Amino acid sequence: MSGSRLIHVGFGNIVNAEKIIAIVSPDSAPVRRLVSQAKNDGRTIDATQGRKTKSVIVMENDRIVLSALLPETIRGRAAASDDSAEDEDE
Repeated sequence: MSGSRLIHVGFGNIVNAEKIIAIVSPDSAPVRRLVSQAKNDGRTIDATQGRKTKSVIVMENDRIVLSALLPETIRGRAAASDDSAEDEDE
């Protein structure tokens, strides 16, 4: 997967940062409905290792990744991944 930026979303689980559409908190009713429907459709990837879901990552391929990390933590890791990708281009 050369050229892909991968970010750690907790407990050894990694996602392709270039395929992320949104990183949201699971607290709102619309996000809870989105997660519930994705679970029913088999589109959910649970990366929480049994812990409380603190962020929901919406991917390009209609997959929903559940993470036990806060959205801010994942955003920071994605930003750090962006910075390192820019350094490689120079």
